[in-house]
Amino acid sequence: MSRDHASSSRVLVVEDDEGIREMLKYNLVAAGFTVQEAGDGAAGLRTARTSSPDLILLDLMLPGMSGLDFCRAVRKTSRVPIIMLTAKDTEVDKIVGLELGADDYITKPFSVREVVARVNSVLRRADADLGQPRSLPERDSMGPFTIDRAARRVFLGDREVKLTAKEFNLLSHLIAQSGRVQTRDALLERVWGPEFTGDRKTVDVHIRWLREKFAGKAPFAIVTLRGVGYRLDRLGSR
Repeated sequence: MSRDHASSSRVLVVEDDEGIREMLKYNLVAAGFTVQEAGDGAAGLRTARTSSPDLILLDLMLPGMSGLDFCRAVRKTSRVPIIMLTAKDTEVDKIVGLELGADDYITKPFSVREVVARVNSVLRRADADLGQPRSLPERDSMGPFTIDRAARRVFLGDREVKLTAKEFNLLSHLIAQSGRVQTRDALLERVWGPEFTGDRKTVDVHIRWLREKFAGKAPFAIVTLRGVGYRLDRLGSR
């Protein structure tokens, strides 16, 4: 499934060199991307966890937290694509970086055109991977709310909330993609399957049913983006 990455993707640039950071931001914005930036690993990690970027450009040599430590921390909870930027150009560095979960590796000095091309390439691969089964955590908790994917059960405190199979699958997907906009077509493909030929409004109906069961009771909100789709926001992370 292809898409126009430059009109829909958010890139987080984590780079301590202000000149390189501003140059990357300027050119990525000019290419149509939305860009956030951080000058050190700790600030970048906070931004990555709260804003759910579509891709991270990560400098290897950061003050305080190294790029490798940053990558380790992100990979504990996220599969967001990561491209490492580094002045080192040895085979060992590349192997270590990629084994820790980086998706690509660019050596300084680099051309802006190369960076933009690599960003688009990695995002295209990430899109293709969306069609493959992903391993999700068996349990996900937010305050009094818990979803147990292994047992296919949902709880609010000690009370179990009964859901249909499609309601459970839809909620599980929205929680796994929290903070990210999900179009109706994407939800139909992920939850109902590519063979689904029914009414697209079935997504809206199931969203309404989930809101009736959880609105004001669970620490998340399902937000409607008119003409686009839906996004689940974890209220505790605001």
